[in-house]
Amino acid sequence: MNDADTLARYRDSIDNIDAALVFMLAERFKITQAVGEFKAQSSLPPADPDREERQIQRLRQLARDAKLDPDFTEKFLRFIIDEVIRHHQQIRDGN
Repeated sequence: MNDADTLARYRDSIDNIDAALVFMLAERFKITQAVGEFKAQSSLPPADPDREERQIQRLRQLARDAKLDPDFTEKFLRFIIDEVIRHHQQIRDGN
């Protein structure tokens, strides 16, 4: 196998993983959408800092176990959490 074939195989694998990540994020956001609607109906705040901190610590440990940079994992999770909170605020505000 030549270098171009090897690189193409690696890239195909990366593309498959990227597709799986997108679908997993879509599923996660479907569930967090339902959580946001429940929070709005129950007059709960859009953010839950205690839960967020527990999740960050849990995922930092998972990252360490997986030999992945925990700081990167936290930044990635923080980005997702911030987006979820923004959606929850929009739901609460009727947008």
